[in-house]
Amino acid sequence: MRYFKLTIAYDGTDFHGWQIQADKPTIQGEIVNVLRRITQERIHLHGSGRTDAGVHALGQIGSFKTQSSLSAGEFQRALNAILPPTIRIMDAEETGPDFNARWSARGKIYRYRIYRGKVVPPSEWRYVLHYPFPLNEEKMREAAAKFVGLHDFASFAASTGSEEDDRERSTEREIYSTELARSPNNEELVYTVRGRSFLRYMVRKVVGTLLDVGRGRLQPEDIDKLYAMRDRSKSGPTVPPQGLCMVKVELEEAWKIGKP
Repeated sequence: MRYFKLTIAYDGTDFHGWQIQADKPTIQGEIVNVLRRITQERIHLHGSGRTDAGVHALGQIGSFKTQSSLSAGEFQRALNAILPPTIRIMDAEETGPDFNARWSARGKIYRYRIYRGKVVPPSEWRYVLHYPFPLNEEKMREAAAKFVGLHDFASFAASTGSEEDDRERSTEREIYSTELARSPNNEELVYTVRGRSFLRYMVRKVVGTLLDVGRGRLQPEDIDKLYAMRDRSKSGPTVPPQGLCMVKVELEEAWKIGKP
């Protein structure tokens, strides 16, 4: 048996998220279908995280095992030749059996783009939230800093859809860093967050809360109160998915072939 790692980029606009769903196009489903076609095997592809419908990625990580004799480069070329152009395999690498895209992930970086200009260029509308109205960006930066550290993010996550699962799941997450900055062209406000893992809709809820701070509906000091409330109805709205992108997955290094 041989083991492979894929670095995957995609435009999520036309897909129902990462995870395979019956009768709906998904990123995982598209790649699995092509892998099965190439290898004539029942391939299972693991991802480092599940992106929701409409969310994009520059550095999603996938892993699979196969008995195929194809090299990593041959897998990359074959996949890119058959996959739709909205999904690209940026890199392919052979690994050992200890590597798993989900369990080997040690951190993820997400980015959310808010377009502040009056008119969104046609090339950008799929990838940004358009918000041209006044915002107190200094207050938003002050609030963004309050998300760093280990906190209970129950107020900033969507329900799993099951009351029992909601009660049993841990909503504590550790955020390593956040940054809210203007883009080089000064047309966008970009929120970048790095953490170990994230709850469903968590980044989009955090951005919605930051926008409420910018609009004056909340104050930076309210973030600590929201942690204590554990009530998602009290935080800001869940912003649309198109502004969100999984930029990078940080991996442990021990899996690389040739390492002890």
